[in-house]
Amino acid sequence: MTLRKIATIGHPVLRTLARELTRDELATPTMQAFLDDLVETMRDANGAGLAANQIHAPIRVCAIEQKKNPRYPEKPEFPLTILVNPVIEPLSDETFLNYEGCLSVPDLRGEAERFLEIRVHAWDRDGAPWEREIRGLTAGTFQHEIDHLDGKLFLDRVKDTRSLCTWKEFERWHVAGFTLRAKELVARWGA
Repeated sequence: MTLRKIATIGHPVLRTLARELTRDELATPTMQAFLDDLVETMRDANGAGLAANQIHAPIRVCAIEQKKNPRYPEKPEFPLTILVNPVIEPLSDETFLNYEGCLSVPDLRGEAERFLEIRVHAWDRDGAPWEREIRGLTAGTFQHEIDHLDGKLFLDRVKDTRSLCTWKEFERWHVAGFTLRAKELVARWGA
């Protein structure tokens, strides 16, 4: 496995619409090795997810994994999931403000508006159909990563730019309020 360089805001690859993969492409040893690199890079950077275009490959693939993470202690656990050609379907109009950060936008956080309940359609890393209903904070994580594949950053979802802050100032001024909201979401949805 190889750790890949993560693109940061301003690099054109982050604003590129990622192309879909075929099952034949997905099955190649080269693509399977790439998926291993994607996961290893995400874990090394303490990410809750990572999209392929964040490591300079504009293809519709992302990885999500929520374990005990020092960057996101409020997030409930979610097992390692590879999504290929994912599509999101909102299940309601209800949204929440999710204080997000991004490996491609270093040292910045802000409140992004996210759907509270979604259905995700995708393939897994073997090309088998994968479909789940995802709710709460975890739904925010899925939307964040799939946005990357559409050339969007969480900053595009921030409605009130006054919520933007560095990680240090987030921890100083905003973490308590967000943690309370996060606990309410987790209590409501278990996710």
